[in-house]
Amino acid sequence: MRIVRLKEVIDSTGLARSTIYKYIAEGNFPKPVSLGDRCVGWIDREVYDWILARIGERDLAEGAAVRSAGQRSVAN
Repeated sequence: MRIVRLKEVIDSTGLARSTIYKYIAEGNFPKPVSLGDRCVGWIDREVYDWILARIGERDLAEGAAVRSAGQRSVAN
């Protein structure tokens, strides 16, 4: 397990700082861990799992789109 700082989270996700904190407030992104008075970090595996979940959502949506396109062509 490794703790990563905000810059690495931004680099890994491609999200802006404000978007990361917005997603945290909405409960849609892993919460940071306090490392000191004004210092936080994220557990790398939690960020990695979040990224994998986004990929999974994309793949499910693409699979549904392919299935529905196939159903339409069969009906024609």
